[in-house]
Amino acid sequence: MMFDSDILVWHLRGNTSATSAMEAEPAREISVVSYMEVLRGVRDKKELRDVKSFLAEFGFRVLPLSESIGQLAAAYVEKFYLRIRMSVPDALLAATAAEFGLPLATGNTKHFPPLDGLDIRPFRVTT
Repeated sequence: MMFDSDILVWHLRGNTSATSAMEAEPAREISVVSYMEVLRGVRDKKELRDVKSFLAEFGFRVLPLSESIGQLAAAYVEKFYLRIRMSVPDALLAATAAEFGLPLATGNTKHFPPLDGLDIRPFRVTT
C-alpha cells in the first residue's frame, strides 16, 4: 500500500486511526514526493530525526521517481488540470502508484480523479 502524506502527518500528530491504518498493511510505501512533503513540515533537527525514525520503524520503502512516472504525471496534468486543478505533486503520486501497481491510501480523494490503473483507498480521520 502506498500512503499519501496526509496520513503520515495525521500519525505524526498522534492520530490513532492513521496509525492503525498503516499498521494494518504489511507492506508500506510512500512516494519520494510524499517524503519531501512531510519534510517540509519539520521545524528542527529533532523533528527530522523523528520523521526518519518513524519511517524506519514502520518499514516504509520510499519509491523513486522515474522517466515513465514523469511522463504519466504530465499526461494526468494535461488531462485533469482544467477540470479539477490536479496539482503536480498529486499527479506524481498517482503516477507512482500506477507505475508500481499499488493502491493509494489518501484522505484527499477529491485530488484524484478516476484513473485507469489507479486504486484509491479512502482514509477518514477519526478522533
